[in-house]
Amino acid sequence: MAVKIRLQRHGKKNFAFFHIVVADARAPRDGRYIEQIGSYNPNTNPATIVLNEDRALAWVKVGAEPTLVARRILSYKGVLLRHHLDGGVAKGALTQEQADAKFAAWKAEKDAKVEAKKAGLSKEAADKAAAAAAAEAKVNQERAEAIAKKKAEAEAAKAAEEAAKAAEAAEATAENTEA
Repeated sequence: MAVKIRLQRHGKKNFAFFHIVVADARAPRDGRYIEQIGSYNPNTNPATIVLNEDRALAWVKVGAEPTLVARRILSYKGVLLRHHLDGGVAKGALTQEQADAKFAAWKAEKDAKVEAKKAGLSKEAADKAAAAAAAEAKVNQERAEAIAKKKAEAEAAKAAEEAAKAAEAAEATAENTEA
């Protein structure tokens, strides 16, 4: 019986998430499986991967073949590196302590990269929000200046109109006094 580590689709249209399962190769994609070892949500940035690494490593050691995407996920989480290092320990090429040190160094580097990406994304979002706020403030200031200018023009026109009326009234009183 060929056993595969593969993804099982769930979710709705255009918003899928996946369970990482160990299944018989002859079983349907979303059908019966032997064991669920994790989940993968590509809808978040960065993608959310929850994986029981010990169980995944155990299945890889007994010969379960991961599909292409499952292989990339296992590689991303370090399961395949751990399997490779365990093979080196079994052959006597390195000790368990050396293998653990190599894995820990790789894991620390990988975690630093992920945290840097998350920090970059949050900084980018904050920069976009600040730029949008500055643009909105500029537009609001321009609107306020335009409104103030219109008010000043209206007041000047009103003052000119009142001055013209006062001049007419003065002329009319001057004509009345002459007559």
